[in-house]
Amino acid sequence: MIDLFNSIEDEQQNLLPKDGVVWYYGKLWNQPVADHYLDRLLYTVEWRNDEAVIYGKKIITKRKVAWYGEKPFEYTYSGTTKRAQYWTKELIELKKIVEQRTGETYNSCLLNLYHDGEEGMAWHSDAETDLKKDGAIGSLSFGAERKFAFKHKQTKEKVDLILEHGSLLVMKGMTQTFWLHRLPPTKRVKRPRVNLTFRTIMEK
Repeated sequence: MIDLFNSIEDEQQNLLPKDGVVWYYGKLWNQPVADHYLDRLLYTVEWRNDEAVIYGKKIITKRKVAWYGEKPFEYTYSGTTKRAQYWTKELIELKKIVEQRTGETYNSCLLNLYHDGEEGMAWHSDAETDLKKDGAIGSLSFGAERKFAFKHKQTKEKVDLILEHGSLLVMKGMTQTFWLHRLPPTKRVKRPRVNLTFRTIMEK
């Protein structure tokens, strides 16, 4: 029987100095198990190039996305609307693990596939009206280690960390109201990264 979890302290330290809560749990799995999930996500998720409307012009990104949930939720961001597909076997497994570790519940998941380090994400906050206000977002990372950054919207304070293969980060409380976050591009990383953000969509 493989022990999926490394030994992790139960008490988490808030990475943000104020106006929000971010917990980094580190790696939840040893490398063989994390590699297994990365492989399954790469080949079982229905990936599509993301679309965004910027200044009235439709942009197609190299980065790919997928949207899953317990119902065919509609989720609108960057001027486009997506309809959720039903969970895959692996996504249900991962959702249960994230819920167990964080004490939160989630009904949907937005996935991003970055093929290499040159694909990233600009400064933004996950504060769409479809999302539960101040709800927790559980973020799993598989594949290449990448830098992740936070910036306070008013004071411009910054907090950086490295997201490891098979790791969990949780953003909650007022984080989306007061902080932006991004995944900065880098030419040093040549391997893919898959990011899963478990969320709660509010039904209308």
